[in-house]
Amino acid sequence: MLYSANDIQNMDQRYRANFINCLSGFKSANLLGTTSTSGQENLAIISSVFHVGANPPLLGMIMRPHTVPRDSLQNIKDTGVYTLSAVGTEFTEQAHQTSARYNDSEFAAVGLTPTYSATHQAPYVQEARLRIGLEVKQIEKIELNQTELVIGQIVEVYVDNSVVSIDGYIDLEQLQTSCVSGLDTYHKSSRINRYGYAKPDEPLAKIN
Repeated sequence: MLYSANDIQNMDQRYRANFINCLSGFKSANLLGTTSTSGQENLAIISSVFHVGANPPLLGMIMRPHTVPRDSLQNIKDTGVYTLSAVGTEFTEQAHQTSARYNDSEFAAVGLTPTYSATHQAPYVQEARLRIGLEVKQIEKIELNQTELVIGQIVEVYVDNSVVSIDGYIDLEQLQTSCVSGLDTYHKSSRINRYGYAKPDEPLAKIN
C-alpha cells in the first residue's frame, strides 16, 4: 500500500507519531542523565542519539520542542554536561518508566541507581554496562518543527575492556544493550555478520 503525503498528514496524531517513528528502524536506547543547578537529578529515556564524528568524538541527539517544561534539556543548557547510559535488556521497564512526569528524581521513582565519576558532574546509571560522559558543544533549534539538536563531545567512557576488540570495536550484543523501534517497543540484538572494509573487485571479508 502506498501512503501519500496527504495520507500521512490526515492520520490521527498518535497514529502518525507511531507510524513515522517506526520508519527510521531500530534505534539505540539510552538514559539521559542530568542535574539541575540546584542539584536535582533527572533521568529520561531517549532514542535519538546518533554519531556525529570521531575526531573530535561527538554525539548528537534530537530533543523535543521546548513548548512545555523539558527538565533534561534545560539542565543541559544550564550546566553544559550530561551522560548517556545504555539501557540493558534487563531493565527496559524501569528505563521506559522514566518517560512519566515525576516531580522528584526519576532514579528513585523507577529504582535505578545514580553514580558519579570524579571528573563529571552529571549522573550515570550504575546498572548500565556502557556509560558515556559528555560536554555540550553546540545546540541548534530546527526551525521546521522547533526540535533542538544537541551536539556533545565525549569526555569519558565506562565499558568493560573484555568487550572491546583490538581494533576498537565494541561488542554491544555481548553487553546486552537494548534497542527501540517506534515509540515504545524494546528489542534484543542478534548479530548477522561483521564485515571487513569493502573494496571494489575484492571478495568481502567476514570478521570473526
